[in-house]
Amino acid sequence: MSGPGSLEWGQYHHIYNRGIDGQNLFIDEENYAYFLKLYAHHLHPVVKTYAYCLLRNHFHLLIRVREEPDLSLNFCAKFGG
Repeated sequence: MSGPGSLEWGQYHHIYNRGIDGQNLFIDEENYAYFLKLYAHHLHPVVKTYAYCLLRNHFHLLIRVREEPDLSLNFCAKFGG
């Protein structure tokens, strides 16, 4: 069962976010690299990224949530389960 805004296995999603009141999310060039580093660490195991756009005050991601079996394989490879 899923509700509005939920991510579903195997489905494509356009995800975007803006800074509060249009404030910048990325101040320095290092902020972009740090965002991508965190993204790769936390999201790559559960989503496949098809496109992304990082703008100073917002970002867009086009992703597909991996299938459940793919998630268990990634988890086992990462944590030795």
